[in-house]
Amino acid sequence: MDSLTICFLVGVLFLLILVSCVVHWLRRYEDYGVDPAILCSFRARIRAWWILFGSIACVFMLGSLATVLLFFVMSISALREYITLTPKSPVDHQTLFWIYVFFTPLQFVLISVNPVWFESVTGIVPYQLFSILLPGYVFLVLPGFMAVSGDPKRFLERTAKLQLGLMICVYSLSYVPAILTMNIPASAISDELLVDLPTETVSMLVLSDYFPSVSGVNFRLLFFFVVVVQLGDVFQYLWSQVPSQHVVAAKINSNRTWEGVLVGVISSGLLGVAIWFFTPFSQWWHAGLIAMIVSFIGFCGSMTMSAIKRDRGVSGYGTLIQGHNGTLDRIDSLCFAAPVFYHLTWLFIRA
Repeated sequence: MDSLTICFLVGVLFLLILVSCVVHWLRRYEDYGVDPAILCSFRARIRAWWILFGSIACVFMLGSLATVLLFFVMSISALREYITLTPKSPVDHQTLFWIYVFFTPLQFVLISVNPVWFESVTGIVPYQLFSILLPGYVFLVLPGFMAVSGDPKRFLERTAKLQLGLMICVYSLSYVPAILTMNIPASAISDELLVDLPTETVSMLVLSDYFPSVSGVNFRLLFFFVVVVQLGDVFQYLWSQVPSQHVVAAKINSNRTWEGVLVGVISSGLLGVAIWFFTPFSQWWHAGLIAMIVSFIGFCGSMTMSAIKRDRGVSGYGTLIQGHNGTLDRIDSLCFAAPVFYHLTWLFIRA
């Protein structure tokens, strides 16, 4: 890891420690007007953040495959929680078997294949198959698997809900580790960042004009995305606690107001600008604009998953993380925002 990556990790660690101390301190003043429900929510979020950020940092030190494996496990866990809530027929178990043991692992295997490495070894110019595997091919195969099972009852509903689960829990989430294999042109990086790079990295840039995949640049970009989306969710929640505001959808999520979402998105943009130096974006407003967009998409994801929970009459998706509802409750914003962030980043760094 280069010095910028280490600084970014230390900064996030310091922020987690600071927030944990503040929440612990505020617990002493619950009898003086501090809302205990808000503190309880924040305690659960902080525990989840420690697990999420700590896991990402640890597995990245082990290599890119470990990082992909981490998100594969998270994807399987989120999909299991989603499938548990959706109506299904006993004959769908065969289809679910293929999803768990073949299609989902294949998606993450394709994520781990570096396009530049593949081209250098085979001489064939690949295209990003992971981006079209599920929506392009698997979505056509799955209805056939379910049709030959012989149960027409609620067939359309079962098929649609299963495809939605695959799109959210597998396809969209897989774009997070895909950031690590994104080949970033050196010409898109500001000169200030290039000064801090190791000599061997600079040599590779001179020869290929690309950063080596799974470099500190890619890792900081992944961490930037996770930090912006997670804190963007917090900003929206906090600003929505201001009284006398307009609730977005009281029957879906009473903790979100239009004013809170707007100010939260702006706050996310300011956060993106503040930590822009750690990203590969050549302009500060690139980081700010992308942060605002993914924060809003994360809000859409959070509302969508809340609507599904209300439809099924539950308060959470699972109990994998002690003290909180489940994996999908904590990564719903990441799932929706990941593809948007990936493609917008690709657009900005190659513009």
